[in-house]
Formats: sequence, structure tokens, C-alpha cells
Amino acid sequence: QVQVVESGGGLVQAGGSLKLSCAASGSIFGISDMGWYRRAPGKERELVARITTAGNTNYADSVKGRFTISRDNAKNTVYLQMNSLTPEDTAVYYCNLNRGTWPKRDVWGQGTQVTVSS
Repeated sequence: QVQVVESGGGLVQAGGSLKLSCAASGSIFGISDMGWYRRAPGKERELVARITTAGNTNYADSVKGRFTISRDNAKNTVYLQMNSLTPEDTAVYYCNLNRGTWPKRDVWGQGTQVTVSS
């Protein structure tokens, strides 16, 4: 059973930085796309950043230039480096492992809270 577990959330002042980590169990990390999503209070869940198996990345417009997603296949871990944080980045951040072809998987973590104070 594939599982993903996020860590690294916390409270930070505006302008500060945090680095989130997501560790995946199982053997399909290296052949799966990985993503970070977030859900702010009263809002829908939204994509923050994704990284493909080939290392291609895409970002939400709101985080471009501030956030960086990366992966370490040797450690089965994906990271989200978040810089220049603003209160609008306050949300629960979720890690997603997705593989659209066999063996198909769509796995979500439990989320980690990021709170940015003004």
C-alpha cells in the first residue's frame, strides 16, 4: 500500500521561508508524478506545484518565483521550498502521488498546516 506523509509545516512570519517534505512508501515513487496542493480556510483545494517523473515542473501563478518543488527519487521524497511567504499562503498543504497508467495510483497525505502571520 502506497502512503505519503507530509512534514515541515508550521508558523512563520510574513517574508519568511519553510520547506515541506513528503515521504512516500512503496516502490512506485520514481514512476509517479508528485504534487503539492493546498486548501485555505473557506476555499477550494488548489494546485500549488507539480513535478513529473522527468523532472518537469509547473506552478500556480500565485507562487511562481517564490516556491520551488523538487524530488529525490533515491529518498522517495518530494520537497516544496517556500520563500517570501505571505498570509495568503496560509493553508493546509497536501502531498499527492499520482500515476495515471498501470499501476494506477492517486494517493493523498493527511496534510500539514502552514500559517503565515503578518
